[in-house]
Amino acid sequence: MNPHAAVADTVTSSISLVEYSRDDYRETRFDSVAAGLAYQPVLPNLWLNVYGLTDPAALQAIGQRFGLHPLVLEDIASVRQRPKVDDYGNYLFIATRVYRYQDEGQRLVHDQVFLVLGQGFVLSFQTRPLGVFAALRERLQAGRGLVRQLGADYLGYSLLDAIIDDYFGVLDQFNARVEDLDRQVLGGHDRFILARIQRQKQDAMRLRRALVPLREVLNTLVRGDYDFFQRDTLVYLRDAFDHTLHLIESLEAAREVISGMLDLYMSAQSNRLNVQMRVLTVITIIFMPLTLIAGIYGMNFDNMPELHWHYGYFYVMGLMLAIALGLLLVFWRRRWL
Repeated sequence: MNPHAAVADTVTSSISLVEYSRDDYRETRFDSVAAGLAYQPVLPNLWLNVYGLTDPAALQAIGQRFGLHPLVLEDIASVRQRPKVDDYGNYLFIATRVYRYQDEGQRLVHDQVFLVLGQGFVLSFQTRPLGVFAALRERLQAGRGLVRQLGADYLGYSLLDAIIDDYFGVLDQFNARVEDLDRQVLGGHDRFILARIQRQKQDAMRLRRALVPLREVLNTLVRGDYDFFQRDTLVYLRDAFDHTLHLIESLEAAREVISGMLDLYMSAQSNRLNVQMRVLTVITIIFMPLTLIAGIYGMNFDNMPELHWHYGYFYVMGLMLAIALGLLLVFWRRRWL
């Protein structure tokens, strides 16, 4: 097996090969599997990036060239893997997820990113072009930073760090949504506020299910259980691990806000219902004596002196108005209105 041989994609995939050394950089894109099989890299460090994971032939060719286990290819093709790291002896397989908002920022969706880290090469598999590694590619091309100076293990760290940095942007958007929702809870003008709170709660759970396993992946790498990362690179991995802890802490704080928001919304709804019931009760109490008076004088008895009194109608109406105003004054002083 020659790990410095590259493969390419078919019509449904897009594969590019980046070769680099301390002083040189090359990037090659392939339009057929045959072109990739015939290509022989000349620089010591390789980064093969694959967009589109729906072509079994291209994945099989990559697996044969780099000696990937069939289980690795099966995991990549399934595109529904939780973050994890597996040691296959001469390379590491890392599954991760990245999140983004789509449909004008209304829905949180995820895409799979898989990394294979070996001696002198790194393979990255993405479901679609996500732009997560664009800044790293620019640094490699321009020769900025330490990527060119160090080996493929530092490139592997840089890819993981780019994924973690992408989470910061997504979490900023998530926190902004939570803060905006928190301001609207007490207003109660949005009848869909409860559904929006529930959606944010579900998004927080999805992000947590990705970040907690990613923390464990980085913790495993930081402990030095694998020989792939050099001692100098482990220092940077610890920094990436700290960033992951910061992400989880920020997410947990947002989850607490959402839980408090849900309790506050239910309390506000209960209080609003109590106010409405109190107003209805006041109205009912005001009309009860008026209904009683109207009922008494609505009885068909001949021996009712007030029925034949010239000012009887005005007297009863004045009495009813006085009772209503008196009750309103009492309720107002008790702050029931």
